[in-house]
Amino acid sequence: MRSWKFWLGVAVSALFVYWTASGIQWGEFWVALRRAYYWWLVPAVLVYFGALWARTWRWHYMLRHMREIPLRRLFPIVVIGYMGNNVYPARAGEIIRSFVLKRNEGVSVSASLATVALERLFDGLVMCVFVFATLPFVPLPQIYRSLVVGFSAIFFLALLIFLILAANPVRTEDLAARLIGLIIPSRIREKVHDLAIKFLRGLESLRSPREVLMIFVTSVAIWLTETTKYWVVMHAFPFSVSFPVLMLMTAVVNLFTTIPSAPGYVGTFDKPGIEVLRSFGVMSSLAAAYTIVLHVALWLPVTLLGLFYMSRESLKWHDIDRAVDESHAASAVERHAPDLSSLVIVLGLAGLAALTHRYL
Repeated sequence: MRSWKFWLGVAVSALFVYWTASGIQWGEFWVALRRAYYWWLVPAVLVYFGALWARTWRWHYMLRHMREIPLRRLFPIVVIGYMGNNVYPARAGEIIRSFVLKRNEGVSVSASLATVALERLFDGLVMCVFVFATLPFVPLPQIYRSLVVGFSAIFFLALLIFLILAANPVRTEDLAARLIGLIIPSRIREKVHDLAIKFLRGLESLRSPREVLMIFVTSVAIWLTETTKYWVVMHAFPFSVSFPVLMLMTAVVNLFTTIPSAPGYVGTFDKPGIEVLRSFGVMSSLAAAYTIVLHVALWLPVTLLGLFYMSRESLKWHDIDRAVDESHAASAVERHAPDLSSLVIVLGLAGLAALTHRYL
């Protein structure tokens, strides 16, 4: 049986799809689709795969403290993970990516998931930077401004917590052992402790300011490249907005895709994108045609390439399902104690309190 999280995502996507469909003049929408110059999608897809290669390099950089993995071996794993995000709910592709990495390279799932969490954190920070950087040029509607302020606070707090956890690994591991001893039942205490230590070791790249800066700069480059894809696809349609507007659109739609949704971010990608373009004078039906074509151009190529790499890696769907099921089984600890992410937050806040007590 599907979990409640799956059905929540389906319900959210259904709401966004209804919201999107109710604002479209369908006759104009189909005309815009028929008149689009689809050959522009070829260079757009090539640009997107460039962004995927940059993501692979960033992950390679974050993993090298644990294992040096050549980019040519890591790229298929990244693509399989993004394919998983497109066909499984709740960003399960991140679990799949870590599962394949463990199978191929022997890196523990918990440690690699820590690096994936860092990726998502820096991606979110870059999205917020994009919004604030474009505000002087492209005013943001109040609903999106409030959303960005809220997400910015969450991302910066999370970064602060991760930095505190990574700053003094010995003290953090000792604190983790104490907290686990206090709040985790004895029968699962050893397993949770092992998971927590592996997760913390995945944060090693945060110990150096130079490496933090490198991860951030790489993240900016990744999202500027992806925004370039938005710009290339725009040429297939009869409208034009500035690159900062597309930066804003990139940021807003990707912040909205953090909301639970059906696989492939159905609805949660499309409605915000359409509304951003409408705010800058693009007709709603034309904005919808562009946004939906863009969404398909983001979803389909990486999904097809991911399926190809699955076949080449001799991965079967039951292997992928098993990885996802195991991740759900591991979270069964939640019935008895906080999950690993909650533990990380508790550790970070405890560390912040200790730091404050030391210097004040």
